[in-house]
Amino acid sequence: VAIKKINLKGLRKKELKVNELMVMKVKKNPNLVHYLDSYLVGDELWLVMEYMDGGTLSDVISKCHLCEDEMAAISRE
Repeated sequence: VAIKKINLKGLRKKELKVNELMVMKVKKNPNLVHYLDSYLVGDELWLVMEYMDGGTLSDVISKCHLCEDEMAAISRE
């Protein structure tokens, strides 16, 4: 599993994180990481989800050079 820790203290757009949680919890899509559970730990929201060996999409985008076709395929999925 992977745990995404979201610091809620001082977070301006809490509703965006709640939306992310609800989408992960309700939607079952083979192209989305599978949500397992969530916990409120102090000022942090911990999202427990399926572990993805390749890392996060933001990691891939920031560390790899993608051609236009690859970006289109990622966006489409």
